[in-house]
Amino acid sequence: MFFLGLLLFLLWPVAELIVVIKVAEAIGVLLTLALLIVGWPLGMWAIRSQGRAVWRRMAVAVNEGRAPTREVLDGALVLIGGTLLMIPGFITDVIGILLLAPPTRVPLRHLLARNFRSRVVTQTVRFTTRGNVYDVDSTASDVDQPRLRR
Repeated sequence: MFFLGLLLFLLWPVAELIVVIKVAEAIGVLLTLALLIVGWPLGMWAIRSQGRAVWRRMAVAVNEGRAPTREVLDGALVLIGGTLLMIPGFITDVIGILLLAPPTRVPLRHLLARNFRSRVVTQTVRFTTRGNVYDVDSTASDVDQPRLRR
């Protein structure tokens, strides 16, 4: 897993650079730079507007008395998508736009929720079954400790 992350970390900027060069060859350097610069304010706007909408839906869920799990995952995906838009590069921009669009966010949210749910259950079971024996029925009684000699 570490090797895969390191490989992705090293190859991602190379892929972004190749895409930027190809786009610059197709539409020109100035327009390419303008598109890369526009990503920053667009990402800021997306985080603010989509973030407010997610915050309102989260408040509605809490007022209705249900856990805002869907809204929290939406908020995280919006934050990641807006941040990716602010990072210069066309690949990150496409991924950021996909994370900001509600139709494409739904399948990813379901995938994350299922993965998170299975990890939480696994960690909880692992944590609660570490060999500790609990007296669930309250059948334990105190035993007098032998007196120590002084």
